[in-house]
Amino acid sequence: MADAIVLRELGERLMASRLDRNLTQAALAEQSGVSKRTVERLESGEVATQLSSFVRVCRVLGMLERFDTLIPEPVPSPITQLKLQGRQRRRASGQRAGKIDPKKWTWGESS
Repeated sequence: MADAIVLRELGERLMASRLDRNLTQAALAEQSGVSKRTVERLESGEVATQLSSFVRVCRVLGMLERFDTLIPEPVPSPITQLKLQGRQRRRASGQRAGKIDPKKWTWGESS
């Protein structure tokens, strides 16, 4: 799905939630501490809004609890939990290159 389609869908859902609560864009903006134009941008799916504004609007609409569904808290695997032994992971290891099989050298071959 293209970014523009996702943003438009999010905007439509925000608008539907606002209308379900019988709030005007101005009232939502005032309660959220953002401008009315920001609410308009969010609802239209325009990209020029900040994530903090999105969070503020979602808070007023009572939607912050749903963020766990969007981005669930990561749960380490049992093996990782054993390796960490109660410590919290602080760094990513990155992608490891696969093992390179060195070509076996045999007598009589020139390098």
